Amino acid sequence: MGGSLASSCPIAVICICDGCNVKLKKIINNQRRRRKFRVRNKVRGTSDRPRLCVHRTLKHFSCQVIDDTQGRTLVSASTLDKQLGVENGGNCDAAAAVGKVVAQRALAAGIKKVRLDRGPCKYHGRVAAFANAAREAGLEF
Repeated sequence: MGGSLASSCPIAVICICDGCNVKLKKIINNQRRRRKFRVRNKVRGTSDRPRLCVHRTLKHFSCQVIDDTQGRTLVSASTLDKQLGVENGGNCDAAAAVGKVVAQRALAAGIKKVRLDRGPCKYHGRVAAFANAAREAGLEF
């Protein structure tokens, strides 16, 4: 039964056969890659308005302020930082703490305006909490 369903089942339905599961993972990864390149082509960081790049995993949240013209990371923050003191790095509270810290570090470095690069992530949940905390701390998007 597992081999015969691989060619006939629709992609929207997740079945238990091995072939469809692999195909579904490839499709989802391709969608994430296309979404990432689509966002990245629209958002370029300059020296007066650098790019605020967000990276999200299941356990941690990190971000960097990047000047694309020089190819340098100006400021960074992560839930892995010991100064943050976050126990669980995979929730909205941790993302908000990272947003506040990166905004403080960016303002200390003289950066007030940035462009948010959400990558393949939707502007929802942890990414939205991060962006709102960074805005409240003084960064302008």
